[in-house]
Amino acid sequence: MILIIGGAYQGKLDYAKDTFGITDEDVFICDAGKIDFSKRCIYKIEEFAYGHPDPLGYFQAHREEWQNSILILRDVFCGVVPMGAENRAWRQNTGRLAQYLSKEAAQVSRIFCGLEQRLK
Repeated sequence: MILIIGGAYQGKLDYAKDTFGITDEDVFICDAGKIDFSKRCIYKIEEFAYGHPDPLGYFQAHREEWQNSILILRDVFCGVVPMGAENRAWRQNTGRLAQYLSKEAAQVSRIFCGLEQRLK
């Protein structure tokens, strides 16, 4: 699995398309609580984490389904801590999920201003 992280509007999906030959048909865009692991690229995992009560547990339970995927996750776990409890919990859950996925990944890339920084 390849994990791509980075802030909003930093070019994560464009990087995946250019580097790995991803097409729009290869991409599943997450929403609250649903993922289609049959697609090659899973985009906006932070949106899934927002709507799911246990995103880490979900990914652990479905580990075999995303082993050959490219996972893209927006960095919501840095910066100013949100004031609301719901947003703090989302940020914390997303950070824990990112840690787990980073350990599982064969490659981790951070995208900043469209440029890759290879972390693993």
